[in-house]
Amino acid sequence: MAGFGHYLPARRVMNAEIEADLALPAGWIEARTGIRSRHYAAPDQALSDLAVPAGEMALRMAGAAPAEVGLLLLATSTPDHLLPPTAPLVAQRLGLDCGAVDLAGACAGFLHALVLGAGHVRITGRAVLVMAANLLSRRIEPTEIASRVLFADAAGAVLLRPASDPSLGPKAVVLRSDGAGYDMIRIDRGGSRLPFTAPGAGGLTMRMRDGRAIFARAVEGMVLSAQEALSGAGLGAPEIATWVPHQANQRILDKVRQRLDLQDAECLGTLARHGNSSAATIPLALSCRIAQRGPLRPGPMLFSAFGAGTLWGSVVWQH
Repeated sequence: MAGFGHYLPARRVMNAEIEADLALPAGWIEARTGIRSRHYAAPDQALSDLAVPAGEMALRMAGAAPAEVGLLLLATSTPDHLLPPTAPLVAQRLGLDCGAVDLAGACAGFLHALVLGAGHVRITGRAVLVMAANLLSRRIEPTEIASRVLFADAAGAVLLRPASDPSLGPKAVVLRSDGAGYDMIRIDRGGSRLPFTAPGAGGLTMRMRDGRAIFARAVEGMVLSAQEALSGAGLGAPEIATWVPHQANQRILDKVRQRLDLQDAECLGTLARHGNSSAATIPLALSCRIAQRGPLRPGPMLFSAFGAGTLWGSVVWQH
């Protein structure tokens, strides 16, 4: 991991604004989610407008020339358009001449992009720009508490380069899915099952159908996949230097950390200030931490995430 970047829209939305809209008591959101504020994009911004500055920051930090980059991967659930993919536009705006593709892995999308990117680096010997960005403020159901209090807009990026030390990079990968939870978090309209032209109204915003079940599945998925990844890497929890979980909800993070016994690891988090931007939260947390406090300490890192689909997984990465 040679360069990190992020972008947050200018508009910062405090809990008080949402609590007033939803007739919630003061402090309700933070007490249940750990979130104090989140960022929303301006009306004239699209997903690519968030992704490009994050990519520019990562390339600049790495001192990377455009010709170095052999592939751009963009994890997103909110592309500029349903067709074409947004990644080629982002690559063009970054001055890159390389392959570029979107990945739709919901909140676990960055993990999938990271694993695919690392494989491409090893096969080709060229750098890969791994990005995740979401503009979820336009997919929130304004009257639904579950999604309104959580979701946010942001972008993050990590530039992967070939490492001279073969011990660096992914040490273990665990990626799982279970379509039995397909309906738990969904935007109904716009796909082939229910196109925009289908009769009826609604279905354009995100719906979370069973918050308690989502919570339980998220905790279990992140814990079990992390345990399997640690075992695959031949490591115990006390050996993890840095834990970077998807920033879903503080209660989920606390539960997972407790069950994994990761008390000695540095836990990177942006949830309180920046909310849940789905796949973007992991690269956002990495970039914000490094921008504020400098390089991470060397050692094994653990990434964990859970998302709609349902998808979940963990990656152990030697840094």
